[in-house]
Formats: sequence, structure tokens, C-alpha cells
Amino acid sequence: MKRIQMVDLIGQHAKIESELQEAIQRVMRTGAFVKGPEVQAFSEELAEHTGSSFVVPCGNGTDALQIALMALGVGPGDEVITTGFTFISTIEVVALLGATPVLVDVHPDTFNINADQVAAAITPKTKAIVPVHLFGQMADMDALLAISEKTGVPIIEDNAQAISARWFGSAGPRSDAPQSGTLGLMGTTSFFPSKNLGCMGDGGAIMTNDENVARTLRQIANHGMAKRYHHDVVGINSRLDGMQAAILRVKLNHLDAYCASRAEAAQRYDTMLSDVTLVKTPFRDPRSSHVFHQYTLQVAPEIRDALVQHLSDEGIPTGVYYPIPGHRQKAFAHCRYNPTDFPISEALSKSVISLPMHTELTESEQYSVSSTLVKFVMQVNLPV
Repeated sequence: MKRIQMVDLIGQHAKIESELQEAIQRVMRTGAFVKGPEVQAFSEELAEHTGSSFVVPCGNGTDALQIALMALGVGPGDEVITTGFTFISTIEVVALLGATPVLVDVHPDTFNINADQVAAAITPKTKAIVPVHLFGQMADMDALLAISEKTGVPIIEDNAQAISARWFGSAGPRSDAPQSGTLGLMGTTSFFPSKNLGCMGDGGAIMTNDENVARTLRQIANHGMAKRYHHDVVGINSRLDGMQAAILRVKLNHLDAYCASRAEAAQRYDTMLSDVTLVKTPFRDPRSSHVFHQYTLQVAPEIRDALVQHLSDEGIPTGVYYPIPGHRQKAFAHCRYNPTDFPISEALSKSVISLPMHTELTESEQYSVSSTLVKFVMQVNLPV
């Protein structure tokens, strides 16, 4: 029996191998391995896909966040509001620039940043708000944009996990709703291989509708150069290479189908797990579409780790995203966060478990995952 994969890139790539080979050969024939026509074409095609006016490619998703913050001049003495219930890069780049990451808690249903707490955390030192569209579903952009408009603090959307998600707001689902990463001043994304739109290495990009911001982003990503050998600002060296751009151009053409496949798989999981006690399936915010970068359950914290081990013993991979929230990370101990300020993040870190989710996931594989999970949970007897 084929082993169940958390992410099946081999299976995904096999279906588009001829397209990928042609793209790779195209780059080899031109020799344009850094920058070049493939990178430019991908930038334009991603801008068209997302509805963004400008896309600035870079080396990875972490660089994208750092470059976006640098474009705002974030540095020592500044504060950036974000969430600690995410991958560390969102917090890390703030600290790397010498600024203070101001962490707030998340909602218990969407796991996304709590806009009410964002509003309460604004100070004269606040330089940016960085919501993370976690697991494929967007944060409350209506509330966050209202805060931004009232305070003048710009929003940088961390869109590494939710590319192609749409924000409907109160208007209801519609095909022309704005996409994630395009509502704030900037949106950043990652093309790490396991992402919904992933390359075969590292890659990232920043989206914006502001031409002046786009110009600044390009300059920072290119050693601070707007003109060759004229370094007007301090920048970094962060490039998306031509080979990865060519691969991403191929996969971008399939992104809508990939998102649909993930949504179908999520619906199957929902059905299979609908009557299971001690398990809560993912919440869908009706104001946002969900592209299911992860399919994340909440289970009774008393059984989470044992469930992870049991599934592993049965050959079923899982992920715990995230077992240690940012406010508890040793690297940020100097910030002296109080764990009692983050009750939801604390609870989620002990209860979340992500099941296999990818474009090649079959119904039979999902049945195997679900039945194994259900059998374990049914045998659990928790004290009353």
C-alpha cells in the first residue's frame, strides 16, 4: 500500500512533468538564472492572478516580510503588532530590524489575529500591523482595515499560507472579491515547496498596489540600488532565481485547481469526522474563502500527543502547528511576554493537530486517516 504523505510533491509534479521539464529547459537555453525574463513574466502573471498592481519577487517568504518592514523604515524604537501563533519568521524579522514585536492573541475559531486586541495595542510607536492568514483562511480584514484607516498604521499581510484566498466581507461569496495579500499596503508570500503555490527550492514575493512602495521594495531587495552602483539606501540581496520563476509559472496555471482539490479534500474530512467527540473540525469564516494550506483539528489536549504518536505508529503523518507560541520562545524571553495574556494561543498549542492535506490526497487515504483517528478517540475514556 502506498504510504500516506503529509505533502505529496512527487505525485503533484508527476502530473505536470512535461510542463516542468519544458520550463526548466527554457531557462537552461537562455542562461538567465538570476533575474531575467522568467522572473519578470512570473511577476506579471502573479500580479494578474492576485489582482495586485505590482509584485516584487525575492529569495524567500522571510525576506519578503523583512523587505516589507524595511520599506516602512521599521527599526529600533518601533513596534510591530502581530500574532505569536504562527511560524517564527513573522516575529523574527521584527526583532532582526531592532524593533519590538508586540504580540496579541488569536480567535479560537479561525486561529487568526484578534482585531480588538490589535486596536488596544496601538501606541505612538506602532509602525505596522502584520496579520497572518493562517492555514489558508484570512484574518478579519474589515476590522483591521478600519483600524489602519483610523490610526494611519499600515498593514502588511503575511500571506504565506493563504495565496488565492478571497475576502468576501459581509457581501457574501463572489468570484471578484479581493484576494489575500492585496488589501493592506503590502502582502508577502512564500513559495516554499510545501506551500499551495510552491517552487522547487526557496522563493518569495511582496505584493502592493502602490507604485512608490513597489519601487522602494525593488530597491531594497537589490542591495539598495535603484541605479547600478548607486546605493541610496541600505538594502539586502534577495532574488527569486530564473529556474524557480519558470517552475512557478507552470504551477500558477494550476493553482485554482489545486485550491479546489484541497477544498474537496477538506469537505471529505469534515464528513468523515463530523460525529466524532473530542474532535473539532476547522471553522469556516463565511467572510473568507479557505484554501486549506493545512487541515487543522482541535482535539482534547489530554489526548493530542498520544493521538499524534498513535497515528505515527500506524504510518500516518501529522503536524502540530504550533506547539510553542511565539510568546514562549526562548529567543524572545527578553520581551517578557506574560503567558496569561494569550489564553487562546496557549490552549491551541496543546490541542491542534493537522492531518495530511495536499492536492493528490485520495478519498481512500482520507478514510484510512479518519478511521484510524476515530478508532483511537472512541477508545479514550477521559475523567469526568
